[in-house]
Amino acid sequence: MPEIPLVPSLWRFPAHPASVRRARRAVAEALPYGLRHQLTADLGLLTSELVTNAIRHGSQREVDDLVELVLWPADGHYWLAVSDPGTGSGAGSHTPAVAHPDADSETGRGLLLVDHLATAWTVRPRPTRGTSVIAGLPLHRGG
Repeated sequence: MPEIPLVPSLWRFPAHPASVRRARRAVAEALPYGLRHQLTADLGLLTSELVTNAIRHGSQREVDDLVELVLWPADGHYWLAVSDPGTGSGAGSHTPAVAHPDADSETGRGLLLVDHLATAWTVRPRPTRGTSVIAGLPLHRGG
């Protein structure tokens, strides 16, 4: 009989800066007790960066947009998907990409951190509108 996988954890938060801390806490509390010490810092940083980007670049301030998070274990990793409501495709849309800011820039380093921490990450369009950024952290880091 095949092993039945865990049901992914799912949260939706208002696209508001106060949701970053709530999202980080929710992800940390969803980890199994034995993995919290190992993964909380890195998953917390991934969560903060991806939720911040989703709020900043993928929502419209004048509507009640929600940012969605999904966390699940698979293939020796914990995977985090952060989805923004987006504005559709075309002229106003924004596809997340690694930037290379100069030393004086105060922003633009979030996806550099994601790229450094995650074993793999990608950007996927959502079926109707918006974007999902998916990143995986290994359960055991080589030393």
